[in-house]
Amino acid sequence: MGAQLRVVILDDGYDSYATEEGILAPLGATIALRPCHNDPLAVASAMADADAALVRESPITAAALAGAPRLRVIVRYGIGVDSIDRAAAAARKVFVANVPDYGAEEVSDHAMALLLAVARHVVRRDRQVRSGAWNVSRKEKMYRIAGHTLGLVGYGRIARTFERKMRGMGIEQVLVADPFLKPGDYPGIELVDLQKLCKESDYISLHAPLNDTTRHMITARELAIMRSTAILVNTGRGPLIDESALIAALQEGRISGAGLDVFEREPLLSDNPLTCLDNVVLSDHTAWYSEQSVEELQSKAAMEVARVLKGEHPLHWVNRWEED
Repeated sequence: MGAQLRVVILDDGYDSYATEEGILAPLGATIALRPCHNDPLAVASAMADADAALVRESPITAAALAGAPRLRVIVRYGIGVDSIDRAAAAARKVFVANVPDYGAEEVSDHAMALLLAVARHVVRRDRQVRSGAWNVSRKEKMYRIAGHTLGLVGYGRIARTFERKMRGMGIEQVLVADPFLKPGDYPGIELVDLQKLCKESDYISLHAPLNDTTRHMITARELAIMRSTAILVNTGRGPLIDESALIAALQEGRISGAGLDVFEREPLLSDNPLTCLDNVVLSDHTAWYSEQSVEELQSKAAMEVARVLKGEHPLHWVNRWEED
């Protein structure tokens, strides 16, 4: 390996990149932090002489790939790879990899926290008590979680971890909508289609990847068949939900509430109607975060780059092509 190997980090946000340097420097690779802030032209410029790229949110387009003749691998700091043109990368034999095996505890904790905050009116009650209210319980109905039905849209690591925790809360039935499963794959769950899940679940949590099939999978139609007491939680990707339809359903009280960590447009604008609704709890795409998950994420992402620079395949290769 020569000293010319160059790894660019296209988005900032971590306190230090010593973890990546410790893994990649022994291979003769230098690291350059080039924050692109979702600017495709900045991405193209940053990758022009790179052998590898690490990315959080900025889009990697076919044009950017075409201008990066040395590029061998792109690794997403995280799970979703919807911002990377995987087909264009495959056509150029550039590996795309992600880190699917981190943060399951954190995201499932956060999904559970959002669900409980909505179900128990925690945020609303906090504001009321601070303003002098007391003994208002019966004015805002709450329902026991034990004995109810949980619906999981997508059944990967995070969803399964979330299920484990919700079982401890006394959930009686678990419905799963996931086209990649077949009956009997996982005992203890009932595999159903999305319509049945929406109709029969008390709590619905979204864990599907974002792609052309799943974009706006929750529309006015799905919201219309949900129970009036249903709570919808999204810690996956914002565009899984038609946000305007969700806002209307919440405004009209057609579902009980929602807990949202992700949105169609991020960061969330201050004039978004969601910010004015009492039956929704919001957070800032932070479900993935803990100090432990950051260290795990940076380490595993850098190790994927290292594998490719050493002539190996990445462990979590997501744009496979036919090899010669």
